Amino acid sequence: MNKPKMATEKGVPSNSRVLMLLGQLERMNGEAMARDVETARQVTAKIFHLIQTQEKSGKEVMSKGSSGMEVILASLENTRDVQTTLNILYILSELLTVGRGRRVGVFVCKGGTGILFQILITASKEVPPSEELMLQLHSLLAKVGPKDRKFGVKARLSGALNATVNLTKQNLQNTKLLLPCLQVLRVYSTNSVNAVSLGKNGVVELMLKIVAPYSKKNTSLLKVALDALGALLKSKTNARRAVDGGHVHVLLALYQDWHHNDTRHRHMLIRKGLLVCLRNITNIKLGRKAFIDADGMRILYNLSTECLPVRTLDPLINTSSLIMRKCFPKNRLPLPTIKSAFHYQLPHVPAAGPVAQLYSQPPGGRKIQQLCDRPLKKVDDVVDESDDNEETDADTENDTENEEDEKDQHTANDDIETDLNKLQSKKNPGRPFEELRVYERFFLELSEDFQGCNFEPSKSASTTSSSFSSTRSTRPIIVPTAQALSPKHVPIMSCQEDCNPTTRKHTPPSPSVPTPAPLTPLELDTIHLTKDQDRQEEAHIPSLDTHTTLSSLTRPPSQAQMIEQDLAHVLECVSLEAEGALNTGEEVERGVKQEGSPVNATRHIQSPLLLGGIATRRVGGGGGGGGGGSNWGSDCGSEGAEDEGAVLEVPDTALLLPLHDPDLYVEMVKGTQSVPQYAEVAYPDYFGHIAPTFKEPLQERVYGVQRSKIFQDIERLIHPNDIVDKVVYDLDIPSCPVIEDNGESLKFNSQFESGNLRKAVQIRKNEYDLVLNSDINSNHYHQWFYFEASGMRVGTTYRFNIINSEKSNSQFNYGMQVLMYSVQEAISGRPRWVRTGTDICYYKNHFARSSIAAGGQKGKSYYTMTFSTSFSHKDDVCYFAYHYPYTYSTLKMHLSKLEALRTPEIYLRQDVLCETLGGNSCPLLTITAMPESNSNDHICQFRNRPLIFLSARVHPGETNASWVMKGTLEFLMGTSHLAASLRDAYIFKIVPMLNPDGVVNGNHRCSLSGEDLNRQWQNPNAELHPTIYHAKSLLQYLAHIQRAPLVFCDYHGHSRKKNVFMYGCSVKETVWQSNISATSSDLQEDLGYRALPKILSQIAPAFSMTSCSFVVERSKESTARVVVWREIGVQRSYTMESTLCGCDQGKYKGLQIGTRELEEMGAQFCVALLRLKRLTGIRNHQHLLDLESDIIGTQTKVVSSSPTTYVMEEDEPSFLEAIDYSAESNDEDAEPENEHAIQVQENPIHIDQLSDCETNRGD
Repeated sequence: MNKPKMATEKGVPSNSRVLMLLGQLERMNGEAMARDVETARQVTAKIFHLIQTQEKSGKEVMSKGSSGMEVILASLENTRDVQTTLNILYILSELLTVGRGRRVGVFVCKGGTGILFQILITASKEVPPSEELMLQLHSLLAKVGPKDRKFGVKARLSGALNATVNLTKQNLQNTKLLLPCLQVLRVYSTNSVNAVSLGKNGVVELMLKIVAPYSKKNTSLLKVALDALGALLKSKTNARRAVDGGHVHVLLALYQDWHHNDTRHRHMLIRKGLLVCLRNITNIKLGRKAFIDADGMRILYNLSTECLPVRTLDPLINTSSLIMRKCFPKNRLPLPTIKSAFHYQLPHVPAAGPVAQLYSQPPGGRKIQQLCDRPLKKVDDVVDESDDNEETDADTENDTENEEDEKDQHTANDDIETDLNKLQSKKNPGRPFEELRVYERFFLELSEDFQGCNFEPSKSASTTSSSFSSTRSTRPIIVPTAQALSPKHVPIMSCQEDCNPTTRKHTPPSPSVPTPAPLTPLELDTIHLTKDQDRQEEAHIPSLDTHTTLSSLTRPPSQAQMIEQDLAHVLECVSLEAEGALNTGEEVERGVKQEGSPVNATRHIQSPLLLGGIATRRVGGGGGGGGGGSNWGSDCGSEGAEDEGAVLEVPDTALLLPLHDPDLYVEMVKGTQSVPQYAEVAYPDYFGHIAPTFKEPLQERVYGVQRSKIFQDIERLIHPNDIVDKVVYDLDIPSCPVIEDNGESLKFNSQFESGNLRKAVQIRKNEYDLVLNSDINSNHYHQWFYFEASGMRVGTTYRFNIINSEKSNSQFNYGMQVLMYSVQEAISGRPRWVRTGTDICYYKNHFARSSIAAGGQKGKSYYTMTFSTSFSHKDDVCYFAYHYPYTYSTLKMHLSKLEALRTPEIYLRQDVLCETLGGNSCPLLTITAMPESNSNDHICQFRNRPLIFLSARVHPGETNASWVMKGTLEFLMGTSHLAASLRDAYIFKIVPMLNPDGVVNGNHRCSLSGEDLNRQWQNPNAELHPTIYHAKSLLQYLAHIQRAPLVFCDYHGHSRKKNVFMYGCSVKETVWQSNISATSSDLQEDLGYRALPKILSQIAPAFSMTSCSFVVERSKESTARVVVWREIGVQRSYTMESTLCGCDQGKYKGLQIGTRELEEMGAQFCVALLRLKRLTGIRNHQHLLDLESDIIGTQTKVVSSSPTTYVMEEDEPSFLEAIDYSAESNDEDAEPENEHAIQVQENPIHIDQLSDCETNRGD
């Protein structure tokens, strides 16, 4: 090493004592130091004394500009005297003890680590080696190692590994020397190559010799040894070595010993170290098996349970939980196949992709429609064999659980589009105009001259027509009813009779003559409904044909209301006094009047009404603590018929819901085609929903709730005899999915429009595992649920676990609750969905996902969404849903009612865009203002209005999109001045439901083709994706005739972010975030795309501009937003995302979102369009300058933080809110090391706002 010339920092006295000594040491070359050993000893001893006694001396040596460190290291390298070497090591140790790591950094940069290793190798060759020298060397290496990134490599290349290992073996009883040796081994072991090498050298067994049972002595030594052992066991090779040596049992015994003896919890770090060793061993399959064989599950469960009362022991509980959940045997879902329980045969199967893969496997679902010729086989595709590969950590998740990986992914920006050609708008319709000319019929408003119209203020003068057919089938529809029977009067029919809705025909019974004979179910089409029981006349409601509007239905009430009367009887057997009806034979009217009821008017509903050949269900089961439950298929024997004349007054929701009519809803259901051929109507859809007037705040997370739920899951393995494991509902038994029992279980049902529940398994007395059905022609997408439960006991808390969720996180972890609709509440005048549920959390479970269903990824697990709830009413029927349901039949009903509200000033036309695969019509609305007259000027103004194109509900599970669309439609059809101005300003083309089939059949994301329709816009298939194909064709036609829309907006729902926000498309913002080189001409862009979201952020309280993104990603190139922007040339092309959870800013901060807020958002969107009209109409472009400053400000913030555009496989951003995975994740770094960290993770809501604001993700 070249000798440095001693330099002093400016301002340091030249006569400084320590600097003079360093200068003297510098002048001694290698030979002089060898000749004059005594002088070298004296000089180094004096330097050490000065540094030890005077703080300023150390500062002088380490000050910037001083070469003191170089001189010291050069002397250390050149000396051969042990005492001089020790003196210098003392000096270095003293210098590096202070300085907060900066001094260690200087030492490493000057090559100090390598010099220490050289001395270690040389000293180790001495026999015996100097104990003091080895002690000081290893003490110094232990300080330096964690700061030197190449420490492990240097140690291995220099041969220091073996030197330290040999020294450790020779000094197992010398605790003074053993401690620094173990500290250095701990650092060595962090390098994976070193860990394997040390394992081969017997270090794993060596560490286990050092680790001892409980003792108050040498606890620091034990802690370091456990840390080193834990680092070694991260290597799978070492983990196998530990298993083969039988050390799992030893570690468990040691943990038990320390747990029982450390009563004051003073040695928690040693106990944690033992758990870390077990955690790393169980990363391999062999280790998990050894852990199970050693009864590790029971041992850790019992010990963890004892720790629960002590909050400071949470790190032990969390680590124990992680180990137990990792070792919990991976189970299959309790299904014959993960394919959907329903099957729809496609007209042709795509050549490639997940659907083609699904069809290449033997069929496994129920074939309901267009059956295949192939025989039905059960396929075990739930667990992939590769999941058992020993090299695969079964719990590894590579989506969002590993925070480090996620950050790397974000930094890489690997999803941002970097091809400037793809970022430039093509404005190429792509199809010849001759093909598109057929779409001219959907744009009559562009050519209509209104010469035959009467512009007097008469409704008949309105030139509108409807071609949307609402009745396509005359199959019987079952309106749910309830029999007012006590439990002893519940006759049971055989399953064959109960569950066949179409095999028998029935005639209506005479309501005036009570008879003990069984009641005969009625065909819906033969029933006449009356709202007024005193009316003697009966009017038949015809089915809505092509030209029928709601105005034709505003006639005297007809028999259709009888359905409601029977419904209410069903809904509320508690309120019925059957005896009175028996004695008098007359109708018993019971007006329900309760404080707080928003509805005062009532409908009279006669009971019981049995429709379509199935005896419909009762509400609850009468006495015996709710033991009766729902009575599926009761044929209502002689004793049941005595309640035939009973009538209940139920609320007429039409007073508060002008767009809801239960009778009309039933008519619409009759025209809805479903794959399972649903023949029932769910109560909430029939009665409607009135938004509650009270606020529903985000639920505060209870500390430790997730951990307690996980421990209950682990108990299933620990105490298997406590598990009932009884199937109570199963769609895979098509003949009779509701399984009768003795009334001790809840009854479930999901066989109605938009329903989704495939299987219910009773786990404990009041706990149920629920399995969702995958999307038809798919084997995944489990998120949307909508089901019915009955037979509950009042005051009992029930736990529901949806066990096959797929997303790695959910807003259920951050304050969102499920929705519940109580039928008893509805008939009491409160028909509404309310947020409910306690102890809600979302976590990874022990059910393994097949790699087939996980997109080829192996070792994936499902997630559990669990919630608990209790019920307030006896004999109630309650419905649970992921979000506020909005069915296809509801849409048809609303459209019919809206048409009836049309005034002469409104131009409304309803067309059928196309038929779906399932045979449902896709409505297309045209809304604008009628021209003031048929003069040329007025007709010209009418035709030249800009177009706005809106769509919604391409993803069936995003029901909030339909509620926002409802708000938009109601505003557009309103009578306000703003609505009139908006209609005068624009022509609206609206497709309110792009995926009717998915909505009807309870899918979450796909259509019947098994594909995400919002990934088909680039190249839609007319047969498989008809709604997308024709919607795109409409836009292509408009582009051909130079009438591309001013705004295109596709309404969506968002499951992992709060607030309402937009995604748009911008070349400039994409380039800024991708760091690609681009010329100024490439970045020429009108900033008008920011105007609409900017306006919304100012007027809509739920809207968040900070959550918006205008970056184009590769994974979104086939979505509506990007395709319409790129191919149609619509600059203002957006996806508007509405939260499923709630808001963390603005007026609704801290509240869960409801239908009122969603509809308000739809209306505010309209108001924003009106403001946009004014902005785009003015010549002053100051607003564009404001937008420029906005975008520059946004860019500044983005650059200063991590890039924010990496997205996953869906229209959702990555989710970085802190998640309580401390006990669930396989990510070692996610585990908190202290109580504060755990509190943060157990209470993520407190940091929810921060992380959402920091991560403004792209769609």
